[in-house]
Amino acid sequence: MTNPAATARLAGRREWTAFTVLLLPLLLVSMDVSVLYFAIPAITEQLDPSATQQLWIFDSYAFALSGLLITMGSLGDRIGRRRLLLIGASAFGLASVGAAYATSAEMLIAARVLLGVGGATLMPSTLALVRNLFQDDKQRGKAIAIWSGAMTGGIALGSVLSGVMLNHFWWGSVFLINVPAMVLLLALVPVLVPEFKDPAPGRFDLWSVPLSMAAVLPVVYGLKEIAAEGFEPLHLGCLAVGLLFGYAFVRRQRSRDDAMVSRSLFRGRGFGAGIALNTLAAFAMLGSAYFTTQYLQSVLGMGTLEAALWSLAPSVVIGAAAPVSAALAQKTDRAYVIAGGFVLAAAGFALIALVDTDSLWLILAGAGVLASGIVTVMSLVSDMALGSAPAEKAGSAASLLETGTEFGGALGMAVLGSLGTAVYRSDLADAEPAVRETLGGAVATAHQIGGTAGEQVLTLAREAFVHGMQYAAWGGTALLLGAAVLAAALLRGTGTPAPAAAEPAGATGARSHEAAYH
Repeated sequence: MTNPAATARLAGRREWTAFTVLLLPLLLVSMDVSVLYFAIPAITEQLDPSATQQLWIFDSYAFALSGLLITMGSLGDRIGRRRLLLIGASAFGLASVGAAYATSAEMLIAARVLLGVGGATLMPSTLALVRNLFQDDKQRGKAIAIWSGAMTGGIALGSVLSGVMLNHFWWGSVFLINVPAMVLLLALVPVLVPEFKDPAPGRFDLWSVPLSMAAVLPVVYGLKEIAAEGFEPLHLGCLAVGLLFGYAFVRRQRSRDDAMVSRSLFRGRGFGAGIALNTLAAFAMLGSAYFTTQYLQSVLGMGTLEAALWSLAPSVVIGAAAPVSAALAQKTDRAYVIAGGFVLAAAGFALIALVDTDSLWLILAGAGVLASGIVTVMSLVSDMALGSAPAEKAGSAASLLETGTEFGGALGMAVLGSLGTAVYRSDLADAEPAVRETLGGAVATAHQIGGTAGEQVLTLAREAFVHGMQYAAWGGTALLLGAAVLAAALLRGTGTPAPAAAEPAGATGARSHEAAYH
């Protein structure tokens, strides 16, 4: 006989339609990470930013996003995830208009900060709402698999779409893409997406907001600068300051009943392990992207748009990875599927380690295999972490997952980037400083020299870069194989998360689920 309670928990057409709407902000926020890649030359020509301002045009969005994720996740649990999503969509749309029509570098930086604030509300809200909409484990696993694939695809799509737009319109058009999508979101979410929030959230801990930002921002900044400039004292000092504030933040969360990050999140066996493994997966994804994008452009000599289009080729394989892994996790111990994802990603790194200076198909194959494994891991550990967390804390749980992704990505670029750079500079120890510093500098110098001498400089620099990439890839391979062992050991026997006892809908809990749509 069918269990009526179990049947009632299955999501129907309305929930899946609502989920489709929730993919809109996810795609836009992930696209905004890469949407400026092509626009910078036009922005530089019109707004004339200084070198420092140009860096902040890129980085202000990521810093605002990463610094506020924890705060916004906790806030969504208290005021309602749908309400926070609508507030964030409004802010994101208005900031997009401000960025599109910015008349100075300062105005554009301010708009990018507001975009990051809006993005920090959208990211945890969408993932938390997915957790609330799909109470059935199998359906939630499938939804989060699609969510993970959309997030990965959005980053790649952003650079391509911006290139296409800039071929036909002015640079501000790359921001105006967001506006119709946000308008559509504001129109459909109140109709299709129910409200969910913690029915007894407690007082909001205001002091934890600056503490969390003081913990996250210096670490992310330090890691980004280490990836770009190396292990300078200032960058190491930023890491130390961030870790110190992080220690203070953790102590505060452990000592308060109304903590921003509830201790109840970590009672489920899969939550802490899921955060850690998700961070390792982001480490590999962004660490590999640091090399593959440079390889396509500076080693193979592709233009930015051509390189972005080629980088979409692995998406054919990546799109199938998350749904397949979700289906496998329903048939066997999830720990082994996650471990298998790490092994697959390690195989992708191993393929990249075999690349030479003319290996387009091999680099694309390696990137595709690696990304397929990482998407497998990220979709399953996200589902596991959210499924093991109390439903009323889904916003906080989602924000911690997203923060782990930010940390992992920055750490991957810093560690693997530094390893590759060290090998590159060692191989070119006798070259002039501009050539030895970066591959981009070597390309510029070679073009200035010209002729046979310039070609020789370029050949040596490309070989040194590939040599450094090979070392970093073997390092990534070893790390991911270790992560596979760790996943199998930590997660063995966890299976599929048990259903939550109750799911709050709106302010009154689960008693009137249908009423929450109105």
